[in-house]
Amino acid sequence: MSTTEAPITLKHIKAEHARLAQLIEQLQASATTTYGIPQAFIELAPGERYAGIVLDDVGEPKHHLVLLPGDAENINWPDALEWAKKAGGELPTRQEQALLFANLKDEFQATWYWSSQEHHSEGSYAWTQRFYNGYQDHGPKSYEGRARAVRRFPV
Repeated sequence: MSTTEAPITLKHIKAEHARLAQLIEQLQASATTTYGIPQAFIELAPGERYAGIVLDDVGEPKHHLVLLPGDAENINWPDALEWAKKAGGELPTRQEQALLFANLKDEFQATWYWSSQEHHSEGSYAWTQRFYNGYQDHGPKSYEGRARAVRRFPV
């Protein structure tokens, strides 16, 4: 240390420590979260539409969703499940139906469609999605409604 430099004191160290702590806090507050989603090459058959990415319970990408062409009408829930399998897919979950409403609403008639999910407390009911207002409801599995099938691709 040269004679022209001021000596380092505990007061200087504490001041520098406080300055660095404040800088770290500012950096953490402005930090963004980056999600790494690998490139996915999903081949769509004629009439299929890419619907988007479905997230898991903590907000991480879970799978890609593709809406298959065609629909079934005047079909009860058990028959809708079978129809979707024969169409090469499955009925969408409630979460997937919300994504379909948000991204592909125009691909649906302005009516309700079956989901793949049974009502949690009423075994004779299953969940539905209204594609005219976005509302989700449940109805007796014996009711006749519409159905669409989806395919899923892991992220």
